[in-house]
Amino acid sequence: MLGRKNHNPTTEHIREKRQAIRHERWKDRAQAAAWYGLLAEVFLLPLSPGLATAALLIGIAGTALRFYVDETFHFRHLRFDVPAVLFVAISGLSVLASPDRGFSFYNYYNLVGVYVLTYLLVGQNVRRPAQMKSILRLAAASAAIVIIYGYYQFLFGIDISSMKWVDGDAFPELRKRVFSTWENPNILAGYLDIVICLAFGLFVYCKNRERRIILGVFMLAAAACLAMTYARGACLVIAVILAGYGILKDRRVFIACVAVVAILFIADPVLYERITSVFTKVDTSTEMRLAFWESTIAMIQDHPFLGIGWGAYWMVYPEYDFYLQGANVLIVHAHNIYLNYMAEIGIPGAVAFFWFFFGTMILALRTNFPAAQAEQAPKRGLRAAFQWKRLWQDWNENELLEGLAKGIGLAVLSIALNGLTDDLLFNIPSSMVLWMLASLAGVLSLLSPPKTAKAKETSAYGEGAKKFLSGLTSSAWQNAKEAKEKVNEKVQSKVNGVLYREAPAEPETETKETPASEKAGDEAKAQKTAAKTESIAKASPDEAESAKKETDGTAAPVAEKPLDPMDELAEEVRKALLQRKQEEEATKASAEAEKEPAAAPKAAEPAGKEPQDADAAEEKADKQETKVKEAKEDTGEKKENEKMPVKAESAETETEAKEAEGHEEDKRNIKGDD
Repeated sequence: MLGRKNHNPTTEHIREKRQAIRHERWKDRAQAAAWYGLLAEVFLLPLSPGLATAALLIGIAGTALRFYVDETFHFRHLRFDVPAVLFVAISGLSVLASPDRGFSFYNYYNLVGVYVLTYLLVGQNVRRPAQMKSILRLAAASAAIVIIYGYYQFLFGIDISSMKWVDGDAFPELRKRVFSTWENPNILAGYLDIVICLAFGLFVYCKNRERRIILGVFMLAAAACLAMTYARGACLVIAVILAGYGILKDRRVFIACVAVVAILFIADPVLYERITSVFTKVDTSTEMRLAFWESTIAMIQDHPFLGIGWGAYWMVYPEYDFYLQGANVLIVHAHNIYLNYMAEIGIPGAVAFFWFFFGTMILALRTNFPAAQAEQAPKRGLRAAFQWKRLWQDWNENELLEGLAKGIGLAVLSIALNGLTDDLLFNIPSSMVLWMLASLAGVLSLLSPPKTAKAKETSAYGEGAKKFLSGLTSSAWQNAKEAKEKVNEKVQSKVNGVLYREAPAEPETETKETPASEKAGDEAKAQKTAAKTESIAKASPDEAESAKKETDGTAAPVAEKPLDPMDELAEEVRKALLQRKQEEEATKASAEAEKEPAAAPKAAEPAGKEPQDADAAEEKADKQETKVKEAKEDTGEKKENEKMPVKAESAETETEAKEAEGHEEDKRNIKGDD
């Protein structure tokens, strides 16, 4: 019976319902523990580091339970998890190089442990924009308490002469330096720089007048508290950041920054003296920092890979003390975060940490959210009524997240600049604040849409610029192509002019049958040419050359422009071939004339016509020769325009020589008949 009751479907259904309700309760409890532990850490971190660490442990326990009971809650990777893991691993290995491994290990897992747990708590539990608003409210309330307590210290007095935070000989009038809830004035000043940067980011992107007024007043109060710390480096850093933003983005910010600095200097001359002492060696702290840096560089040179061990600076420094020379003073850090990390965990560990550090800064500055144009508040004049209720209304999420992202980027930049003269991260709460900001920057990058309206506008400008550059490039390419074609044409014409002697084109003559008078002139010219050729063969070489030039008509005019080398070479070859052919033909003609002296005379002149006198015939032949020469020059110029090869000219010369030989024989026959 009992077994049957246990397997009752109704009972099973009720049990499943109870288990589901219990499971949901545990999910809510885990989520609440994680979330409220996170909020408690944010609020308590500047006020009480011990309570903040307890809240952190509660939040981590709730997060672990949430991973166990909530099936929809999964581990989320942030942008710079890899360098963070490398930093943790290399820092752990540096313990092996420490002169006191027990102390270094204890210091390592306590400090690095809270850094990593803070990073995980924020990164895994903040997943909605509304959660950012809650975090900002508590952080602002905590910062307000710190500032108010700083005013209390300044107004009601605190003697810091015995705390060695100031050189009494150099600044005898400086008796007050507030530190509020932090360990010393320099750490408080670094925290106030972070607070001012966060408020400034929200101020820039807030479109509501009432909130802007409140944020402006808050920044002025924080700046006044910062001046009360008399921390020279922190004051210069925040002035450089705000003035730089004003010069690059908005001149009104620059003017406001200059006005605030002038008012503070007028109100407190000691502050002016304190700030200007940075550029001199009046204060011993400046000289001591230079000595610490020299000693730290020597440590890095001796231990470049694993360093001297996590947190072991105070133990190793006496071996590299070049300044204090054994004085009873404990030096716990190098007053420079870059040198301090390289000295304690080595150059590889420092590279991993600053990859994480500067990567976070750049990521935050580059994170954008779309601007909701429809929800922007209408612009109103300064005289409009101040509406208090608008302060409690929810901010536009995009404005809030955009301002928070830029504020985080500027805050990390302030830590980087302050780290040049002081190691703010040696302080545990300051380092926890840094890791919290880094985690928030990673969450904001995940909340940011893939492509914002601002990015679209930028891409539109980019597309227009790209089209303009493309058109400009194509136009330049087309112009270059046309210029190249023109150059090629000129080069080709020059080459052709070298290889061939081009002459101006003559109008083409009509191809007709040669008239009888022109034929007679050709025959007479051929006879005279043959006679001159025969005389050339018998003359001396010099006379033959000059006669040949006259016969061929190749003698260059006196005023003719000198030929190119290639033209001269081609002309010499042509002349040599022509001369050789003429000599061969002349020799052959003379040989044939000797062999046939007694050849039968040709038929006499036709009846009724007297024989021509030799001189008359020669005179007539000269006249015809002149006509033939003119016709030949026209024909030769035409052939040169048509770029006839040298062989073709040689062939024509051979034909003319043969015809001249036949005319010579006719001439001899005529003379014989006479």
